[in-house]
Amino acid sequence: MTVVFPILIILLTIAGMEMISWAMHKYLFHGPLWFIHKTHHQERHGFFELNDIFSLLFGAIAVGLMWFDRETRSYPFWIGAGISVYGIIYFIFHDWFIHNRFKAFKSRNKYLSGIRRAHKIHHKSTEKNPSEEFGLLVASRKYFKGSK
Repeated sequence: MTVVFPILIILLTIAGMEMISWAMHKYLFHGPLWFIHKTHHQERHGFFELNDIFSLLFGAIAVGLMWFDRETRSYPFWIGAGISVYGIIYFIFHDWFIHNRFKAFKSRNKYLSGIRRAHKIHHKSTEKNPSEEFGLLVASRKYFKGSK
């Protein structure tokens, strides 16, 4: 197997995870699973919040796929690796850069500023609805206008 196959599967999985995460966030987290997700829209009183259970779930799926296919390292293994890479991106972008779980790093990058602005708009409401901008890596163009 060439190195191109795993890289392609990982990149496609990251793109797929952004779409799946968007839909889950909009229709499940701001729907029937709001009772868990609302902890993410409230002031945090410690390092962890109940909403972190979703990250554990995705992590368990990723590890399960990689463990299940550890011998052959075909599609399931690389899909699990892609979910893991998306999780790392999520941690850096969302938990560190946007929500300051650690000392936040500053950036004047137009893309990062737009993503941060869109996410702040998402958190403007502490209620289930109304809400907008459910993605992690993709946001409406309006949040990138005027970014420096």
